[in-house]
Amino acid sequence: EPLPMRADYDKALDEHQFELAVEHGRIVGLIETMAHDDHIWIENVAVAPDAQGRGIGRKLLDRAERRAVEAGCRELRLLTNGAFAANVLLYRRHGYAIDREEPFMNGTTVYMSKRLAP
Repeated sequence: EPLPMRADYDKALDEHQFELAVEHGRIVGLIETMAHDDHIWIENVAVAPDAQGRGIGRKLLDRAERRAVEAGCRELRLLTNGAFAANVLLYRRHGYAIDREEPFMNGTTVYMSKRLAP
């Protein structure tokens, strides 16, 4: 089970920033971020299965980048499960680099970041 499925969203709603992608009055995606002094942490990116492949994830990542620039941060960071190869590929196509990989619960956690131009 992916970790976001076990998150405490009551707490997250109080402490994190959420951006929603809405089509025809229906939420089809979200990005959850947390601002730190030197970077924006992307906690979660989710797109409804029937809305995948249409660029919604890319648009949500673009929004996080704009938020980072507005906050004066020059880096975005995230982690993902290495088993989700499509996620790793999406982030790499969006300019993220793999910083390190660590074993986690019979799998691999992939830590990634993206430096933004000043």
